[in-house]
Amino acid sequence: MPNYDYECQQCGKRFEVFQGMNDEKLIHCPDENCGGQVKRLLGTGGGILFKGAGFYQTDYRSSSYQAASKAEKGGDKSETPAAAPSTPATPAPKAAD
Repeated sequence: MPNYDYECQQCGKRFEVFQGMNDEKLIHCPDENCGGQVKRLLGTGGGILFKGAGFYQTDYRSSSYQAASKAEKGGDKSETPAAAPSTPATPAPKAAD
């Protein structure tokens, strides 16, 4: 639920109210001595920060899908087989004259 800023048109008092989006706007100043009409102010809103996992479609992929994707890309070096020892190349036979 958002906070809304209001300003009294009579006394100039500014205040903030925590209201649901479907709640009715306030009409009267909450100051008992004033009772003037209030106006809801336009606010810039709060900044939104996206931190942590869960904001991309791939964050919710199954573990089997992630393993297959890593294997396809060659991203998991622990599963690659050890390289075979290299042997020197044998020279090609000489052509007969």
